[in-house]
Amino acid sequence: MYYRDTWAEIDLDVIRSNLTALKKHTNKPFFAVLKANAYGHGDYWVAKTAMECGAALVAVAHLDEALALRRQGFYDEILLLGHIRECDIPLAAAHRITLTVISLDWAKKAAALHQDLSKLHFHLKVDTGMNRIGMKTSEELKEAIALIEQAHGKIDGIFTHYACADCEDLSHAKKQLARFNQILDELNRDFKWIHCENSAAALCFEDDRSNASRLGIAMLGVSPIKTEVELKPALSLYSRLTCVKKVCKGETVGYGATYTAPQDCYVGTMAIGYADGLIRANQGRHVVINGIEAELIGRICMDQCMILLPYEMEVGTKVEIISSQMSVERMAEELHTIPYEIYCLLSDRIPRVILSNHQQVAIINNRLHEFY
Repeated sequence: MYYRDTWAEIDLDVIRSNLTALKKHTNKPFFAVLKANAYGHGDYWVAKTAMECGAALVAVAHLDEALALRRQGFYDEILLLGHIRECDIPLAAAHRITLTVISLDWAKKAAALHQDLSKLHFHLKVDTGMNRIGMKTSEELKEAIALIEQAHGKIDGIFTHYACADCEDLSHAKKQLARFNQILDELNRDFKWIHCENSAAALCFEDDRSNASRLGIAMLGVSPIKTEVELKPALSLYSRLTCVKKVCKGETVGYGATYTAPQDCYVGTMAIGYADGLIRANQGRHVVINGIEAELIGRICMDQCMILLPYEMEVGTKVEIISSQMSVERMAEELHTIPYEIYCLLSDRIPRVILSNHQQVAIINNRLHEFY
C-alpha cells in the first residue's frame, strides 16, 4: 500500500512491446541495462520482464544494485558494468555476479588478493575514447587476461562504450568502433560476448562485429535519437489535488512570494515536491489536469507544489505529471536535461505501481520496505 496521493505506474506490457520492436530492429541478442533501479522503473520487475522477452543477461552499475536484485529473488546472470572493490570480490562470487575488468591496475590487485577466481566470470572493458574506465591498448588487455586466467577466472566478454552515439554526427562513434575492432584483431581470441551498442547505437548504426546490444532507456520507451522504431514510454507519474483554494488578485503563492495572482483564481496543491524528484526548476512548467495544461506556480516545495487551476476543481482530482499528454521528452527539453536524469531523480518516496496484462500486479513502496 501507499498512503500519499502520488505514485508512478510502470506498464510491463509496454516494455514487452518495446523489446519486440528493438529485437526486430537489431536482430541480435540483448542485455537489459538496469542501472539506478532500472532508471527509476523498478529493477526486479523490469529484469523479470526482460528475461521473459529473451534477454541474455541483465547489467547493473555496482555491487549494491546486483545484490538488491538477488535479494528480491532474481537468479539469472547479472553483469556488473562498473567498479567493484577488490576486497568485495568474494561476495560477488558467492552471489554469482559477473564482473568487469575496468583497468590493468584493478586486475593486478584482484589477482594479488585472490589467487583463486575460478568461481567468477569476467568481461573486459575497452576504453576507445570515453576516457572513463577501461583499458586503452591490446597490451594492457593481454596482461589483464593473463592475470585473470592464471587465477582461473573465466573471460566471457569484451566491450566498449560510445561517447557520442546520440549525436547527429557519428564520426566519433565510428572512430571508437574502428579502434575497438583493431584491438579485437590484435587480441586474436574468441569471446562469448562482444558488445558495444548502447540504446542510441543500437538504433542508429550497424555493428556486425558485436553479437549483443545493451538496451536501457530504449527498452523503457525513450529513444536518445530520432528513430522510426516505435517505442512507447513505460512510466507515468501522477498525483492528486490535496487542497483547492481561491486566491485573490494581488495575493502571492509559495516561498519567496515568486508568483502574484494577476486576477482572482483557484490554486490547487498536490503532494509532490523536490524530495520526490520534481525539482524546483519545474516552476513555470505545466502538468495536465482533466485534459487541460495547468501551470506550476510558486516555488516547488520539498513535499508539495501548487498549480494554477483553469477553474475550481475538487480535491482528489488526478494530475498527470509524466504521461502520454505530458511526455518525459518534453519535460526534459523544458528543463534543459535528458529523460535519463528525470527518471533517475524520481525518489523512493514515490511508490511504483506495476501493471501487466492490463491489471495491477504489484506495488513497490520502498520507504515502507513493502512489496505487494
